Amino acid sequence: MEKVILEEKDAVDWIYRGEGAANLILAYTGSSPAFIGKVLRIQKSQRNGKSGVKEGRALTTHERLLWRENKELTASSNREILEQLYVKHVMSPLLGPKHVDVGIRVLVTKEFLKSVEKNVTCHRPAWRVHSSQVDVNRDSVLILSDHSIFPDGLEVREGLGSGSQCVICLEIYRSYVTLCRLEVGNLKREPCITVEIKPKCGFLPISRFITEENAVKRNVVRFRMHQALKLHNQEISEYSEYNPLDLFSGSREGIQKAIEALYATPQNNFRVFLNGSIVFGGLGGGTNSTTVQVGEAFEDILKNFIQADNGQRTTSFLQLVAETIYTSGALEQLLEVQKLDTYDIEGAIHAYYNIISQPCMVCRELSKDKLSCRYTSLHSIPLDQSLKIVKDYLIAATAKDCSLMISFRPKEDGRLPSHNTVYLGSTNQAFEYKVYFIDLDLKPLKKMEAYYELDKKIVSCYSQMVKTEHETDKAVTINSNGSVRDQRYALEDGLFTEGCTGKCK
Repeated sequence: MEKVILEEKDAVDWIYRGEGAANLILAYTGSSPAFIGKVLRIQKSQRNGKSGVKEGRALTTHERLLWRENKELTASSNREILEQLYVKHVMSPLLGPKHVDVGIRVLVTKEFLKSVEKNVTCHRPAWRVHSSQVDVNRDSVLILSDHSIFPDGLEVREGLGSGSQCVICLEIYRSYVTLCRLEVGNLKREPCITVEIKPKCGFLPISRFITEENAVKRNVVRFRMHQALKLHNQEISEYSEYNPLDLFSGSREGIQKAIEALYATPQNNFRVFLNGSIVFGGLGGGTNSTTVQVGEAFEDILKNFIQADNGQRTTSFLQLVAETIYTSGALEQLLEVQKLDTYDIEGAIHAYYNIISQPCMVCRELSKDKLSCRYTSLHSIPLDQSLKIVKDYLIAATAKDCSLMISFRPKEDGRLPSHNTVYLGSTNQAFEYKVYFIDLDLKPLKKMEAYYELDKKIVSCYSQMVKTEHETDKAVTINSNGSVRDQRYALEDGLFTEGCTGKCK
């Protein structure tokens, strides 16, 4: 851990960047060389009074058994240190260290954390504020590189005091997006655009432990099926046409198709930053389809970055993203890690019950005619094999939930490139780029049961949706008079109300 202590006076230099379920992300705006080009990750606690801090070891008894091969992980005293060690010792070797930032831990005072909580509250989404807060009982935080900028593109400007600050806000379009181009302290930033993508699961499972009633999982990508459940729960208002199989296809055409679909319906799977400030996609959650107004605004944002005529810049930018993904090959390695899940949750859940030495609740639920020797045989395998099955499943779950950060800056003539370079033929431009994976969190062992239940809900809701659509199409085909419209609407209104109610909540 670095021998640096962040105190109350330092809190003003850290501004809200975003957050997930467990952590807040703050960007540095001060002038200390130690933190320029860095972000800070602070763990949160729920507002029910429970702190994320746990005394003793960070892993449960069964988790220590699961990760026993790594002594540093099993000896971790708290969850935040464990998470960093997991990235360092597990995910970085699998994904490649050039694409993973392990970060460093620095000490903080309680006063620093309290001041941060006060400063960022007004910038957080209301629903996040209502449910969680900064965990002020922590004594350290994680410092990571800011992957939305190029640190070596930050130049020192002489003659400015360390406390000076200027924020220039530009109104981009009607009451919707404000682009903040930030020049803070004595920093001058080169243009840098960053894309954040949540790739999701990039393959179809072929496990023999998938039941016949769930065979649809072998033919329909998980992302598509999950959209049905999210629509039912009103988490989204429309389907995304994005198909992870396109993104992971390894072909330029497939990747291009995937990027265009993500742009058309970003939800929480596609965001764009300019010099660290979000300019496309949701800040604290997802957004629906890209409207004409949003598209025009984004086209305007790109005018100083993509050298193309108005109306062609967004198309060229999406081509740049697709070409970089194809060239970098980063997703090939990610897919290999995802494919560590060879048993699917329907097989891995049985190995989980072996590890915790409890009667298998899944076998208890299955009727005798469905409880084949395939499942009973899993309860006869050696413990080491059960540990490997579950460990591989949880590592794969991390890979399925992570995000990909791709940053670009125009390559200047005469400057030796410090990063990889990609060429955009449509505009005759060259760009330096860097690719990193983020959100590589360790999945708790206890989530295995939740994964199994979620899998059932996803398949159930998707199957019911397909059944309802089939009945709707059949009604439209049979009827050719004015009653067709009424019957179709009646069927659509009944979506999910039969066979899915109760299972999908």
